[in-house]
Amino acid sequence: MLKCIVDAAGSGDFSTVQEAVDAAPDGSREKVTIFIKNGTYEEKLLVPKEKRNLHFLGESRDGVVLTYSDNAKTLGPDGEPLGTFRSASAFFHGDDFTAEQLTIRNSSGQGTGQAVAAFVTGDRAVFRSVTFLGFQDTLYTGESRQYYEDCRIEGDVDYIFGPATAVFNRCRIHSKRKGGYVTAASTPEDKPFGYVFLDCTLTADPGMTDVYLGRPWRPFAHVVWIRTDMDASVKPEGWHNWSDPAREATSRYGEFDSRGPGANPEARVSWSCQLAPDEAAAYTVANVLAGEDGWDPSAVQFEERLR
Repeated sequence: MLKCIVDAAGSGDFSTVQEAVDAAPDGSREKVTIFIKNGTYEEKLLVPKEKRNLHFLGESRDGVVLTYSDNAKTLGPDGEPLGTFRSASAFFHGDDFTAEQLTIRNSSGQGTGQAVAAFVTGDRAVFRSVTFLGFQDTLYTGESRQYYEDCRIEGDVDYIFGPATAVFNRCRIHSKRKGGYVTAASTPEDKPFGYVFLDCTLTADPGMTDVYLGRPWRPFAHVVWIRTDMDASVKPEGWHNWSDPAREATSRYGEFDSRGPGANPEARVSWSCQLAPDEAAAYTVANVLAGEDGWDPSAVQFEERLR
C-alpha cells in the first residue's frame, strides 16, 4: 500500500486515519500517501516509530480535523492521570513524516491544563499548511529536526515547547490568553539551534496583552525570531526567565528586524539580543536543519492531490 483514501463517510479504503496508518508497511523507504477526505476524525492517533515515510494529505485544511480531548488530568487505562506527555491527540514518532492541508486539534478546552494537540518526535518531520489548535501545550516538539511552513499554531501557555531543532517558516502564531507564553524551549546545551521563526506573524485574540515570546523550560533554551510581524499583544520586555535568574545567563534568545507594535528592541530584557545582519543570515532553513545528511525540506514541493 503506497496510496490510500480515508473517508469517514465510508467511501474510501478506510474510515479512520488510524486504520490507514496500521495498514501502512513498516520501515517503508518510499512515501506512503494517506489522502484524508473532509470530515472530523475523533480518534487518538498514533504514528509509531516503525511507520516511516508516511504522508498525510488532507482534502482541505479546514475541512479535515484530527481531534481528541484528553488532558493531563484525564484518567488513563491504569486509572492514573495521563500527564502532559500522554495527553496528545496525535503522536508522530515515525521518521520522515509529512502532513499537508489539515487541522490537528486538542478539544479539551481552555483552563483544563496541559492538553497537547500534536506530539512530534520523528526526525525530518514536515508540516505544511497545517493548523494546530489547543490552549496550554498545543505543540510538543521532541528532540529531532522539524519543519513547519505556512502553518497556524494557536494556544495560550507554552504552546510551542520542547527540545527540537525546528524552523517555523511563514507561520501565524496566535495567542489566546493575556500574560501567556508562546514558547517554552528546552534546547539541549550542545545543539546550536532550537526554535527559529522566519517571516512569521504573531497575533492574539482581542484584548490579549502581555504575551511573552518565550520562557526557558530548560537552561539553554534557544529561540530566534527573524523578520516577524508582532501585534500589540507582545509584552515590551519580550522574554521571561521562568522565575530563575540563573537562566538569564544561559538562555539564547534573539530577534532580527521585528516589526509592528509588538516590536520594541529598546525595551527587551537585557539578557536577550538583537542580531546583526550577518548573524541573522546564518538562520536559513538549509543551515539550521541540515544535520549530517544535508536535509533541506524547503526544497520539497507539495504533493499532487490524489484523484
